[in-house]
Amino acid sequence: MRKLLLCLVLAGCVGGVPGNPVPQEARLSAEVLTLTLSDGTVCRANWVAAPVGRMEACGPGYGYAVRVIDNPNFLRQIWTELTSALGAEGAVAPLAEVVITDPAGVDRVFASPPPVKDVF
Repeated sequence: MRKLLLCLVLAGCVGGVPGNPVPQEARLSAEVLTLTLSDGTVCRANWVAAPVGRMEACGPGYGYAVRVIDNPNFLRQIWTELTSALGAEGAVAPLAEVVITDPAGVDRVFASPPPVKDVF
């Protein structure tokens, strides 16, 4: 029992060291980049107005760069055109690569929308 308590106390001390939150997810809508950090913070930027920029008000500040993939696969092109024709312009998020740069200069690359995980 004492060993378990000692392990829990030591794990709490080691795990409690504060640091910069880590980017967990980056998603695009038609105009907004949404960044989710490991501490639960959610930051937003208008990526259409500035495809490369900095989220200064997001924790210690994170840089971002969005590269839209202009020629996605044929089925995605049809789906995007169909939703636009039905009046849902912008309902399909663009296919892009998002690079988030943390305050230490470390880049993390995200795909938006994120890839679908295999269920099998």
